[in-house]
Amino acid sequence: MQNNRFRRTAVLVTAAVFATVLAGCAASGGHVQGGDDAGPPVSGGTLKFGVLDAPANLDPHSGSSYPESLITSNVTDKLTYQNPDTGAIEPWLAKSWEINDALTQFTFHLRDDVTFSDGTKFTADSVKENFDLLGRGDKALGIVPVTAYWVGYTGTEVPDPATVRVSFDRPNAGFLQALSLYFSGILGHSTLQLPKEQRALAQNIVATGPFTIAEHIYQQKTVLKKRPGYAWAPASRKHNGEAYLDQVEIDVIPEAGVRTGALRSGTVDAILDVNNTDEAPLRAEGYRIVPQLIPGRDISFDFKTDKFPTDDRVVREAVKLGWNRDALAKTVLTSSYKVSTSVLSSRVPGYHDFSQDLKPDQAKAEQILDAAGWKKGSDGIRVKDGRRLELALLGIDNLVNNKPAYQLIQQDLRKIGIDLQLTVLPIPDYTAASTQKGRWNVQVANQSRADVAVLEQMYSPQYGNISVLAPDNPAYPQAIDTLSALSKTLDPAARAKAAEQAQRFLLDDQVLTVPVYNPAQVTAASPRVHNVGYEAQSRNVFYDTWLSPK
Repeated sequence: MQNNRFRRTAVLVTAAVFATVLAGCAASGGHVQGGDDAGPPVSGGTLKFGVLDAPANLDPHSGSSYPESLITSNVTDKLTYQNPDTGAIEPWLAKSWEINDALTQFTFHLRDDVTFSDGTKFTADSVKENFDLLGRGDKALGIVPVTAYWVGYTGTEVPDPATVRVSFDRPNAGFLQALSLYFSGILGHSTLQLPKEQRALAQNIVATGPFTIAEHIYQQKTVLKKRPGYAWAPASRKHNGEAYLDQVEIDVIPEAGVRTGALRSGTVDAILDVNNTDEAPLRAEGYRIVPQLIPGRDISFDFKTDKFPTDDRVVREAVKLGWNRDALAKTVLTSSYKVSTSVLSSRVPGYHDFSQDLKPDQAKAEQILDAAGWKKGSDGIRVKDGRRLELALLGIDNLVNNKPAYQLIQQDLRKIGIDLQLTVLPIPDYTAASTQKGRWNVQVANQSRADVAVLEQMYSPQYGNISVLAPDNPAYPQAIDTLSALSKTLDPAARAKAAEQAQRFLLDDQVLTVPVYNPAQVTAASPRVHNVGYEAQSRNVFYDTWLSPK
């Protein structure tokens, strides 16, 4: 039986909780208005936007890097919209919805005025085709399911051309929010029928969004073109109708100094991935610095429990205690970022402050290592049973703070006898290296998702199992039980309790992860760029952006 009243209550309560969480982040918050005296928006022009990394895979359902999802966030629409300022889940391509009491069935009522960029009409069949591929994949086409978000998917029914009913075999409290994410963009039939390799090509991306991809030259630039006739933006956006900009040219500029130089010279109008040392000078020169903390799982040291020596909880605890978070804040980060106080970003409803549990204590770290039989060798690195205390770390070199942060931690851990060996790679190399099973003790990344279900998605043995918990590990069933509780309720009090227990399990009980810092996207823009914005997961969106005439 469907329950309309429960559906409305769930959405409103989620918004209220999220708004409370966001209140403390407003200073570094959502988007900048471009100056109250800028006047009404002006249509036209091309925004030139410099980024660090090159997008390789433009398939919205599988392109997962920031530059890839930045592009696909601007060319696709979703059934639901997460308001970046309040956190509310709002209508978009779906006008309304109902959820059954078990949180296993979601019925969506769709807009009937939407078209794809090839002129075909968006209908319930469009949603079913997208969802079946997302939830089940297609071996013949080489498409794998998006298992992290679609576990338990049993199918989508089409009662009529404007209604879909989506079913799961287990509760899925995070589903509405998952549908607002960049990978949930609705694609046209002509794209979905293609094999994996062809779906990733710019010329084959057919969607309903306010921009289309006009040109893509790998490792050089991607050009987005305004779509004429677009008229179905979420109601809370700044306007409805077509985007203000005629085009957005996204230029790949890997070197931070070169990006900043391009901004100062006027070669580009705005840049992402602003170098820390450039923030204050650019602000002083009149450029707008627009940061937004990325909600989800912070940049974290995720330990592999199937490999020596991180199979030893004592070692994991020593890493947790053995480095100086105050030094990280003072020497690596700027005010655009935050040192982690939990594995969750403070922008996620259900976040709990574990800063007291994460205080550095090198003396205690050395004490517990000594007690466990780890003795310092002649080079200062500890040894036990003839084996050195070496940890192989794999990280991504996609954010300006990552490598400096890992190097600071490396120096601190060496003081207590832990040899942290760093391998920090660009996104494509990191992706390949992460498949090398049994090689890494520590894997470091973040996961952007403004819902506490991100913890189940990443750590549950039923989902990502990033800690590689084996079935015979006592923590295996505990992880399943503790993390699955996050998906079984939309009641805010019950979900907040489950969220605190999940964070405590990961950080204190098992020490499966050690959070480092809450990353942010930081954009610097010239004064003629207005409404620099982000969606809720901190991908730049250009729908509301406009340029003052030169």
